[in-house]
Amino acid sequence: MHHADGGVGVGELCGFRREFHGCLTRRADALFELADAVLCADGPVRSVAELSLVAEHRRGHGSGYAALAQGRVDLDRLRCAVASVSVPRAAGGRLVLAVDVTCWLRPEAHTSPQRVLCHTYGRGKDTHIMVPGWPYSVIVALEAGRGSWTAPLDAVRLAPGDDAATVTAGQVRGVVDRLIAAGQWRPGDPEILLVADAGYDGPRLAHVLADLPVAVLVRMRSDRVLRRPAPPQLPGTLGRPRRHGGEFAFGDPDSWGEPEVTTRTETRLYGSAHVRAWDRLHPRLTHRIAWADHTGNLPILEGTVVRLEVARLPSGAIPKPVWLWHSRTGLTTDEVDRLWQAFLRRFDIEHTFRMLKQTLGWTTPKLRSPQAADRWTWLLLAAYTQLRLARGLAADLRRPWEKPVAAQTLSPARVRRGFRNLRPHLARPAGVPKPSRPGPGRPAGVPNRQPTTRHDVHTVTSANSRNPKRGKKAKSSNPRPRRTG
Repeated sequence: MHHADGGVGVGELCGFRREFHGCLTRRADALFELADAVLCADGPVRSVAELSLVAEHRRGHGSGYAALAQGRVDLDRLRCAVASVSVPRAAGGRLVLAVDVTCWLRPEAHTSPQRVLCHTYGRGKDTHIMVPGWPYSVIVALEAGRGSWTAPLDAVRLAPGDDAATVTAGQVRGVVDRLIAAGQWRPGDPEILLVADAGYDGPRLAHVLADLPVAVLVRMRSDRVLRRPAPPQLPGTLGRPRRHGGEFAFGDPDSWGEPEVTTRTETRLYGSAHVRAWDRLHPRLTHRIAWADHTGNLPILEGTVVRLEVARLPSGAIPKPVWLWHSRTGLTTDEVDRLWQAFLRRFDIEHTFRMLKQTLGWTTPKLRSPQAADRWTWLLLAAYTQLRLARGLAADLRRPWEKPVAAQTLSPARVRRGFRNLRPHLARPAGVPKPSRPGPGRPAGVPNRQPTTRHDVHTVTSANSRNPKRGKKAKSSNPRPRRTG
């Protein structure tokens, strides 16, 4: 049940714990206690075996790895359970979803299958390096205002050969369908806003998700070139009517013209935020890559382009203009302001990734099977959901050097400190462990006569999956804007 201050009661948290236990169909008690040990451990999670030293974990040190290797999780039911609990809202009660890819790097795991080259930054003199690992596409719901909380709703591992745009579109469709089925969105509510970074094809996502109540907001590269609406054909003109108007080159201010909306807002972190918006701009599509199999004429996907300029950055770096593309046209001044503010909230997903990796130990276990990695991923997403539901219930066990804050403004790490004291008052459906002895294992001195299969790293990306023999395209040094959409 909902409280007036936006929190949830103990009943909803207990109900989710029971539903979470019901989603575990094999080695359920061991998996459930493993998630509880993650929530009740002191400090960051260093290994799965060390979680057995937590008092809330009543099983042996090998039960965690055995449960991850042999357990079963009903992911469809767990996804519905996560979407059924309280979901944060942005300004005006609107649902804002953010999607991004984060990687579980496994550079030395030669016996782990389905590894692909993952993009990393900051390794080796701040350069872009491709490292083998398992990439995961994660969708979260964002809150209003500045904070470190999000609501993870789905996580999908990208298998070798998967097209990120296709996987993201199907993932968003599944999340929206579950939110509608759970009553989180009803007809008459504001459209769900999907926010993504520059690595996503926003116009294609808007085209694929056109039948859903979803509006797309993506950042575009600063070298893009869009087109204006085609001018009306003059009477007596022969030939085919024009499909595209003049160019709108992001790198050529002479092609911009006068914006439809111009605002200037004073912010605390970024100083003066100057925003300009141009209406009804679309990319010029071609029958290549994602649109290669499209039959008939390519669609005209019009939207609104927003250019955001800020005076300073909190890090002290030199600010660069940010270009955004929104799948709706005819926006008002207030709607344009809400768009760039929603995009800035997208960076809250980085706090969630840091919490999962550095505190909850998402990438800590050296799991061989990608299926076991999926189980561990969803165990931590379920654990993080419990932290979010306990946000207004857990006591603030602050350190002497930390400032006291209100219950609803506690960070996920500080809520986790008080979860151990809250756990005795919650549902604990896991059964008592049965006494057993560990297996004898391979006798000492006997060599392993069944070596594990070694797997190569998948190097074919989605861009050249149609032609694996095609090499990498040389990077152009031409500073002029691209003349493609």
